[in-house]
Amino acid sequence: MAEQQSSGGRRPGRRRFLGLAGAAAAGAGLAACGPGGRTPSSAAIGVGGAPGTPSGSASASPTGEASRPGNADWRITNAGPDRAIEGWADRVSVLPGDSVGLHVSTTAPGFTISAYRMGWYGGARARLVWKSGSLPGSRQPAGAVDKKTRMVSTAWPKTTTVDTAGWPEGSYLLRLDADGGAGQRYVPLTVRSASTQGRTVIVNAVATWQAYNTWGGYNLYNGPTGGYPTRSLVASFDRPYEEYSGAGLFMVYETPLIALAERLGLPLAYTTNIDLAGDPNLLHGAAAILSLGHDEYWSPEQRANVTAARDAGTNLAILGANCCFRRVRYEPSPIGPDRTVVCYKTSYKDDPGFAAGHPPTNDYRVAPSADPESSLLGVIYDGYPVDEPYVVTNPGHWLFEGSGVQAGDSFPHLVGVEYDRVNTGWPTPKPIEILAHSPVTCEGRKSFSDSAYYTVPSGAGVFASGTMRWVEALDATGDGSSGEDHSMDAKAGALTQKVTENLLRAFAAGPAGKAHPAQDNTAAVYGKA
Repeated sequence: MAEQQSSGGRRPGRRRFLGLAGAAAAGAGLAACGPGGRTPSSAAIGVGGAPGTPSGSASASPTGEASRPGNADWRITNAGPDRAIEGWADRVSVLPGDSVGLHVSTTAPGFTISAYRMGWYGGARARLVWKSGSLPGSRQPAGAVDKKTRMVSTAWPKTTTVDTAGWPEGSYLLRLDADGGAGQRYVPLTVRSASTQGRTVIVNAVATWQAYNTWGGYNLYNGPTGGYPTRSLVASFDRPYEEYSGAGLFMVYETPLIALAERLGLPLAYTTNIDLAGDPNLLHGAAAILSLGHDEYWSPEQRANVTAARDAGTNLAILGANCCFRRVRYEPSPIGPDRTVVCYKTSYKDDPGFAAGHPPTNDYRVAPSADPESSLLGVIYDGYPVDEPYVVTNPGHWLFEGSGVQAGDSFPHLVGVEYDRVNTGWPTPKPIEILAHSPVTCEGRKSFSDSAYYTVPSGAGVFASGTMRWVEALDATGDGSSGEDHSMDAKAGALTQKVTENLLRAFAAGPAGKAHPAQDNTAAVYGKA
C-alpha cells in the first residue's frame, strides 16, 4: 500500500485489510498474557499416537502429505474477549526438527497449542500435526513503544519451546486454546525447506504481514492518533498479529493459493522473504518462485537473489499487486537476528542506517538508488483504491487454455483494491504480453490494470496478475462466505483457478519461456511500444 498515488495524490491512511478471513472467523479475540516454564515437548500429545510422537510418518518429507486426512476443526470458533489469549513465535521460520520459542499471554490459568499444517487435505485445508499437553498461562504486560521509531514490541519471557521434529515442511498456524473456552488465537510459523531444487517455492510474505500489523496501535502506516505522520518507522516481530485472529495477512492472501498448489500435487518448497534475503543459494535450481496475494516489502538482498534466480532460468509468478514496492532492511531485536522491519519511507533521511551507508528504506522507484519494480515484475504499481471488472483481451494465450473465455469477457470486482499495469515509461522487460487489459478509474484518473507475461534469455517466464484480489478470488463464491471482498462470484473463482493451474503446471515443468516464449503486444494494446 502506497501513501502516494502515482499521480501524486494522497493515499488514505486507513488500512483496508479488515474483513472475513476466508472461511475462518473474522472476529479476532485478542489477548495479552503469558509465560510459564514447561515446554510442550515435555508434555506433548502425539496426534493419533503415543505422547511426544508426531502423527503419521516420522519423516519430515512432504511426500504423500497431501493424501493424509485433514482436520476441518482448525478454524477459530471462539475468539473470546479481547486479549483473552495471544502470542508470538521467536522465529518466523524453522527447519524441520528445529525448536521455536512461543511467548504467550492469557487471562486463563492454562492453555494448549495445536499445530496445523495448511494445505488442501481433501478440502479440510489443514492437518493437525501435533498438539501439546496443558501448559500454565499468565497475563503479560502491554507492549512498549519506542520513542524514536514508534516501534511496538513486547518483552514477554518465553512461555514454552516447541520441537518441530517430524513436522513436514509447510506453512503452519499454531492455535492457542485458553482453558475453559476463554478464547482462541493463531500464531503463524513457516517450517521452511532447506533446498528448493526442482520445486515451486511458496514465499510467505512475513515482512508485509508485519508492516500491516496493528497490534499495540501502530504499524508502518498509522499511529493511534494522527494517522500516517505518527506511523511506526520500524515494525517488530516481537509481538502478536492483530489481524485475522492472529494469522496476519496469511489468511486471505496466501492460504487459497497454498490449497490449490497442494491439491495439484506439485513438488513444493516453503520459505519466507527473510530467508530469501539471508541465503543467496536458497533458490539454486528452483523451478519457480511464487509471490502471493500481497508481497509489498522486499529487502535489496531478496530482490537481488530473486533476480539472479530468474536470470538462471527460474520462473517467477506475482499473484498479487503492489509487489516489491518498499525497500526494507532487517535488524535484530533482543530476541535474535532479523526481528525488525525497517522502512522509514518518506523519512528515509532520518534513518540511522541510511546515514551509516545502508540503502534508503523508501520506495524502490524513488531516488536515491531508484530501481523501479517493473524491471523485475514487468508491471508497475499504479494506484489504489479501485473496484473494477477484470477484462480478457488475449483469450488465445496459453494461460487461458481450457477456461472458455472470449475477448471482452469481464469478471466483476476481480480488479482491486490495488492494481498494477504495464507502463513502458518505466523500465520494462521485453518481450511482454498483455493477457487482460482492464479499464479502471482511480480517484478520477483513468488507467488500466494488466495481467502480463514476459520471458528472458534464460528461458524463465514471469507472470504478474495485476490485481491484489487474484489469490483471494481462488475461493470466490459470491455468497459472502469467503475472502475479504465478498462480491466476487464463482465465475471469478473458476477463471483464476484455471489460469493459476495452467501457470503452476507450466512453471513447475522448467523454464516456461522455452515452451511458451512471449510475443510482445504492447504496441497493439497501448498503441505504442
